[in-house]
Amino acid sequence: MKLNSLSDLLLDQIRDLHSAETQLVGALPKMAKGAASPELQQLFTEHLKQTRGHVQRLKQAAEILGAKPTGKTCKAMKGLVEEGKEALGEAGEDAVLDVGLVAAAQRVEHYEIAAYGTAVALAERVGNSEVVALLERTLEEEKRADKLLTLVCESSLFEEAPIESENEPARAGR
Repeated sequence: MKLNSLSDLLLDQIRDLHSAETQLVGALPKMAKGAASPELQQLFTEHLKQTRGHVQRLKQAAEILGAKPTGKTCKAMKGLVEEGKEALGEAGEDAVLDVGLVAAAQRVEHYEIAAYGTAVALAERVGNSEVVALLERTLEEEKRADKLLTLVCESSLFEEAPIESENEPARAGR
């Protein structure tokens, strides 16, 4: 696809986001299953439902623009999902591993917040208020998910996770 206008770029961004959200639909059930904390499991499960809605909104946005949302692979999300898989494969204390899952999930959320923010700005610039409304709704849900992940860490996981390993003395300068 040639990018000759901001409208072309907006569609390209929507396709990239569609790929990203579709990849997350596959990754979130694994993260929910791998989390030890029931609260974190529930958060991942609820965000999966939201993410399915994000995919639908992106389809709507592409249709409004007269195109299909497919045809692009989000390489950034591929890498972020791979990091999540690595976090799932680690061994250790449950609460510490859950904090690692939150860290991986927040990297995803921050990527999505940046990507949706850009897409909203493009939709505003090209004057498509229908697409702006769809993208802004998702952007707000992504921001809320990020805040909820922080709250889970601060309310329970940080309290449960040991600060230092019993096998390793603390090192100065960390």
